[in-house]
Amino acid sequence: MRLHLPLLFALALALSPATALAGPLEDGIAAYKLKDYATALKLLRPLAIGGNATAQYNLGLMYDNGQGVAQNDAEAIKWYKSALKLLRPLAIDGNATAQYYLGLMYGDGQGVAQNDAEAMKWYKLAAAQGNANAQFNLGSTYATGLGAAQDYAEAVKWYRLAAAQGYADAQNSLGVLYRIGKGVAQDYAEAMKWYRLAAAQGYAEAQFNIGVMYDEGKGVAQDYAEAVKWYRLAAAQGDASSLLSVGLRYATGQGAPMDNIRALMWLFLAASAGDATAKKSLILIAEKMTSQQIAKAEKLAQECQARKFKNCD
Repeated sequence: MRLHLPLLFALALALSPATALAGPLEDGIAAYKLKDYATALKLLRPLAIGGNATAQYNLGLMYDNGQGVAQNDAEAIKWYKSALKLLRPLAIDGNATAQYYLGLMYGDGQGVAQNDAEAMKWYKLAAAQGNANAQFNLGSTYATGLGAAQDYAEAVKWYRLAAAQGYADAQNSLGVLYRIGKGVAQDYAEAMKWYRLAAAQGYAEAQFNIGVMYDEGKGVAQDYAEAVKWYRLAAAQGDASSLLSVGLRYATGQGAPMDNIRALMWLFLAASAGDATAKKSLILIAEKMTSQQIAKAEKLAQECQARKFKNCD
């Protein structure tokens, strides 16, 4: 039961043997969010070796995903199991953060046999104590039907609880359910409300979703320029769908001046981020361009990527 797990590294409550470790752990969290895995590893490894369960779990995750280290299942399992020894007693004693982590480990089979029922048990215990991460994961479980019977009303219930605590992913997910009318009556204005709350926290998917609403004129007056504004905000974070959308706007002249070089630049970026539609679109646009124009677009894309998608126009 693989779930999207935003802010995973932000869970350091009551899991450190010494409060003095909070600073390095927080710095490791910040480095990870910036995808500076080398720094995250440098900071988290000593904490993990020193017995910090949060660091141990997350070090296991880095080995599991090959982030900052070569992917290594054996090393990942080693750190997951070390974390499990510390987490289980805390979870049994009622620590909500430990309960949430235990839910993750059972849900994904990290250091334990995968067990959806056990994952749900620990998520519910953590969520009942107000743990927003667990509330979000319960919402996602019910929304997707992966790990429990699909139930949109239950998904809305748990998303709403997490969203009320300012959890951006839950706010965006609640917006999606209002937009499609699952678990709640379809309400574009309400969808926009939740998208905007998540977008204000810099949540790229919500920024993209706002762009789509302006594109389609749902819950707001149709405004292609405003749509492009929101796509750009998400694109600046490397969001593949938004990179594609900005490129297509340059190709069509909707909300941005028609410019095949700029269009191809953004489509190169979207394609490199893994968007399959971008790969097809850039071929169609490139057919209308000279080799010099294509080379210029490719150079601009490389420069934009080097700047981490900032100030690319």
